[in-house]
Amino acid sequence: MKKKYLFGAFIIVVFLGLTAYLFTQSNIKYVSDFSEVMAKEKTVKATGSWVRDKSYVINKEDRTFSFYMTDNHGNQMKVVYNGTIPNNFDTAPSVVVTGKYYDGSFHATSILTKCPSKYEGQKIQAVKTSAL
Repeated sequence: MKKKYLFGAFIIVVFLGLTAYLFTQSNIKYVSDFSEVMAKEKTVKATGSWVRDKSYVINKEDRTFSFYMTDNHGNQMKVVYNGTIPNNFDTAPSVVVTGKYYDGSFHATSILTKCPSKYEGQKIQAVKTSAL
């Protein structure tokens, strides 16, 4: 009967170890500094804004969409995405790309754009109430 308990304990330990390993491999970190993005070898989520001075390029033959992003420190990075341009890319104030940096550019597997808020720039007016 002890062999059954040892075998069960072994299976539980292997399962917990495998779960911990897979969790560390799938944990994707948000990075806002492109110098840190370029140093990482793992998949990351990079946040920044599209450099409008350098227009984006759509390559229909390779089915790629590429553009340049800038971070809060002014660092720029080329982003290459295998897919189509997101719907509101032209009006998005910021972009989040998921992928890896290699071969001199960031190869994105997904692009998320932040929608411009209809409430941006509007001031909230305080309503004064008088005590009776």
